[in-house]
Amino acid sequence: MRPVVWSIEAQRDNIEILRYIAEDNPFAAERVVDAIEEAGNKLGEFATGRPGRVSGSYEKSLPRHPYIIAYELREIAGRETVVIVRIIHTARDWPAEDWPH
Repeated sequence: MRPVVWSIEAQRDNIEILRYIAEDNPFAAERVVDAIEEAGNKLGEFATGRPGRVSGSYEKSLPRHPYIIAYELREIAGRETVVIVRIIHTARDWPAEDWPH
């Protein structure tokens, strides 16, 4: 199993998602963020995603949720590691080779 590391940007994305959804439904916000974190951590077992729009990245869609987990496989301390780079809403449109801002 590969270790999974969440980038600062991905952690910020999760906080923004939590805050946004919690305005209307705090319980739903927790469920969504829990689902994102669970799916991201499972990438350590099975890194199943399609090639991403940014070179060297992969994208994993979340079932039943409108989010994409963007991740990379990197060598960290001699081990292949899954690095969660961003959590992106599927409604966002971003050009290839550029993460949404």
